[in-house]
Amino acid sequence: MIKLTMLIPPAVDRRWPLASQMGIRHVIAKLAPELTGKLPPWDYDSLRSEVDRYAEGGFRIAGMEGDQFDMTRIKLGQPGRDDDIELYKRMLQNMGRCGIDLLCYNFMPLGWLRNRLNIADRGGATTTGYTHADEGELDTPVTLDADSLWDNYNYFIQRVIPAAEDAGVRMAMHPDDPPAPMIRGIARIFINADASQRALDLVDSPMHGLTFCQATYKTMGEDVEALVRRFGAQNKIFYVHIRDVKGIWTDFVETFPESGDTDMAAMFRAYRDIGFDGYLRPDHAPSMVGAPTPQSFEGGVSVGYEPEGMVYTIGYIKGLMQATGMQWC
Repeated sequence: MIKLTMLIPPAVDRRWPLASQMGIRHVIAKLAPELTGKLPPWDYDSLRSEVDRYAEGGFRIAGMEGDQFDMTRIKLGQPGRDDDIELYKRMLQNMGRCGIDLLCYNFMPLGWLRNRLNIADRGGATTTGYTHADEGELDTPVTLDADSLWDNYNYFIQRVIPAAEDAGVRMAMHPDDPPAPMIRGIARIFINADASQRALDLVDSPMHGLTFCQATYKTMGEDVEALVRRFGAQNKIFYVHIRDVKGIWTDFVETFPESGDTDMAAMFRAYRDIGFDGYLRPDHAPSMVGAPTPQSFEGGVSVGYEPEGMVYTIGYIKGLMQATGMQWC
């Protein structure tokens, strides 16, 4: 049975009661200190207090997503990364103790990016977009190449997967968004399906898998339905992000889930056919009436996670799941 989730921030706002009203019981959380005001989740008491606080609101923290503390030294291969990896392993141990069995992580030194804001959509809704030409790559010196980043990733994953196995935490790698080969002089390596397969092949473990972010793979130019079946046959899809886009990585915009380039009904049939029973959530929805107008892109949940868009997308997801005979909890 699929666990239908939402990304709900630690600060209690409208998303908390709205999620409850929509029947959401499992949530995805980012518990970095800038959001909680506490130590990162490598501190057990900090993590336990957040688990208990969400439980009081009627939610189980099913998974965590994003950088829960500063990952710069790990991703860039800088001195001190071994200390940070030890903290990461401690975080995995704490997650297991608290019953959190999913960690969605990425290996993007710059995080996910958009360079276009407030793009008009239907009825005055707005979305974000990305145009690679606006990054001016020809004028940017390379400070981290792909081979070095692959080395850094291999160094990291070889050391943390044993800890994930001990803790019973499934690590779900999120592909690079946007999947450009280079942004601002820093390589991005998870830019196509073969790169995701290469990552999976580095470590043979039931705790090593993927976040299948549909729209990111779509902007790669991949056949996303075929990829569900390819990775699903390996039991490597742990977590799914539902959103849609128009365009490819060089130039794309976010859309409403029924308005983009993806055959969503076919995707949900594919998830049904592979017997997917992991976690699934809406992602990057358009900003609808009542949502604030962003003045800049700050990553994280700065845009695309407003309550109105999440409500819309949860309804859309439930309709497709019901129509394709999928069950959720």
